[in-house]
Amino acid sequence: MSYPYEEVERAIAGLRDAFVKAQEINKWSWIADEFYHEDCLYVCPYGGAFPVTAHGREEIRATHYGRDMDVGSGWEGWSFPIVDWAINGDRIISHWMSRGPGLRPDGSYYETHGVSFITYGGGGKFSYQYDLFDVAHFLNLFDELDGVGLLKPNLKSEWVEPMRAKVLAMIRKD
Repeated sequence: MSYPYEEVERAIAGLRDAFVKAQEINKWSWIADEFYHEDCLYVCPYGGAFPVTAHGREEIRATHYGRDMDVGSGWEGWSFPIVDWAINGDRIISHWMSRGPGLRPDGSYYETHGVSFITYGGGGKFSYQYDLFDVAHFLNLFDELDGVGLLKPNLKSEWVEPMRAKVLAMIRKD
């Protein structure tokens, strides 16, 4: 089924605004209920190192918007602003940033880019999402943050170090 352009755009603009609110209140899991259909499929391969395939809202809350983003896992001070999008029928490509805490000495953000391929499913909610970002650039960003004392120790031990180990193991395979 095809939905009006304006309806699709309202949904992605709503998700953009929800990301701002989530950053302000330091809670992300509510986004699963607000913006995803009960039977939505959410995929984030994390460069093949820690792939997440979440079937439905409960799994989305338990993985991406819960375990991977809720504060407590070291993401305090991070934001993930959606900076742009393109819409073709019910499909959306969104461009977003993974933006770390603080600013570089030159005033720029500590950040790296990502994209999402999203299918709008009506009722203000999405039925499918596939996220991509460059894991090497993300790991480099973590190193940069660690070098200036802005990387939380628990984020480093629970996410960065296991991710780096997995990526290196994948590269070293013959």
